[in-house]
Amino acid sequence: MLILASGSPRRREILTTAGIPFRLAAPGIEEEPEPGESAESYVRRLARDKARALSCGEGDIILAADTVVTIDGQILEKPRDAADARRMLGLLSGRRHEVITGVCLRTALRELVAHECTAVHFVAMSEREIDEYVASGEPLDKAGAYGIQGLASKFIDRIEGCYFNVVGLPVALVYRLLKELWPPE
Repeated sequence: MLILASGSPRRREILTTAGIPFRLAAPGIEEEPEPGESAESYVRRLARDKARALSCGEGDIILAADTVVTIDGQILEKPRDAADARRMLGLLSGRRHEVITGVCLRTALRELVAHECTAVHFVAMSEREIDEYVASGEPLDKAGAYGIQGLASKFIDRIEGCYFNVVGLPVALVYRLLKELWPPE
């Protein structure tokens, strides 16, 4: 049985839409980058820590993931408040940034860790557009303060890479790793 180690409704929706059965178990771990840690290393470490925080029975596969946005070497996670969301959106406005998701799949005997990176291009946003978007509440629980699948879609003119990675789970990567751990009969 696949166990999704996440409370994210977006990750649940992606797996459900892809027809991958799972059950939920959300671990609580500290999410703080270590000094000098790259975004790739950070999300891979968090995904691994989340997967290891749950006990894994025989026949189980634990799936854990963590997503961040990076721009100018800064890691943007979920904003602390509306002011932080405004700051993040101001950084992203009119620019290209990267969304990086670390993924860990773990069985009782093996562990696979990988990451996916997608480039996202934002159009320039006016202060009014930023204020209206922040007022919607959508940015407050999303890495980088936006949801590509929601109201922010109108500010994104193109992406390079996996769309589902930007939503929060690179499902093709997950499926490839699942097949490695649990080959079809």
